[in-house]
Amino acid sequence: MEFSRRLIEALRNARSVAVMTGAGVSAESGVPTFRDAQTGLWSTFRAEDLATPEAFRRDPKTVWEWYALRREMMKTVEPNPGHRALAELERRVARFTLITQNIDNLHRRAGSRNVLELHGNIFRTKCFAEDTVVDEWLETGEVPPRCPKCGSYLRPDVVWFGEMLPSREMAEAVKASQTCEAFFSIGTSGIVYPAAGLAYEAIRHGSFVVEINPDATPLSVHAGAVLTGPSGEILPHLLTAVWPEADSPVD
Repeated sequence: MEFSRRLIEALRNARSVAVMTGAGVSAESGVPTFRDAQTGLWSTFRAEDLATPEAFRRDPKTVWEWYALRREMMKTVEPNPGHRALAELERRVARFTLITQNIDNLHRRAGSRNVLELHGNIFRTKCFAEDTVVDEWLETGEVPPRCPKCGSYLRPDVVWFGEMLPSREMAEAVKASQTCEAFFSIGTSGIVYPAAGLAYEAIRHGSFVVEINPDATPLSVHAGAVLTGPSGEILPHLLTAVWPEADSPVD
């Protein structure tokens, strides 16, 4: 696999790197899509009608059980070579920020540490009323369970339709995009804002922007390098090209 000298030098010399990942990275691990759970009993539901605060207020039991099914489906998959290559890249760069739109926790499982989850994490739970993460609660058989502090229902800690992205994570993502020397957009369509705007923030502040995606996106014509294909194949070889003294590609 060949890479341009400009790309290799840009990454080798970068002291700060920001990476934005989307659903394509997780799809390579076989993570079920948003609508894959719409089978059997769930075939009469639209995913968009379950992933809203209004749906939870109307029928909290159904929403909780649908997310419980999605959570169980995500437990069956493993990080792929793309996830592991990004964890290795973090170990090689002085300042590294991984910004993800995925909720499956695969980046952390692969070893990434500085992760900003813009859409939350399906394996975390929070209080619907107080919007605070809850790690433990009393199992009474009630569905959903109740917050041990206030008694309100618990919900998945994910961003639903109609909700704002978490302000702290978004602010840190913007800062990382504006201060990095290299920015990667990986496995994302680049059309959902405000997350899609991060790559353009990086461009405006002089970062070298790299896109890795099987298909062209609106960002493609603006990126400094466009690598067409799955990140699980491209990233391990890119790391080896940049640091040839390293071990063989991550697999």
